[in-house]
Amino acid sequence: MVKPRKIVDARSDKDGNISHVLLEGNQNFTPVDKAVGMADQGKVENAHAVHPKVGDPYLRSNPDGDTKNNLDEMAKS
Repeated sequence: MVKPRKIVDARSDKDGNISHVLLEGNQNFTPVDKAVGMADQGKVENAHAVHPKVGDPYLRSNPDGDTKNNLDEMAKS
């Protein structure tokens, strides 16, 4: 089994939604739709996929009490 990868950075679109994430060891950002699929397969260490009844699936950081590693915070810097 492949070791899960950690998200280390994120980018947001003009509406403030996470659009791309940077996985540890990668040089290029991965589109969030691909990262959602990876999270569903257990290939992302620090986030999980959310599949709402209405709207597109998205990523959410796993809760750990530290707001600095939330995807929205990563996208701000």
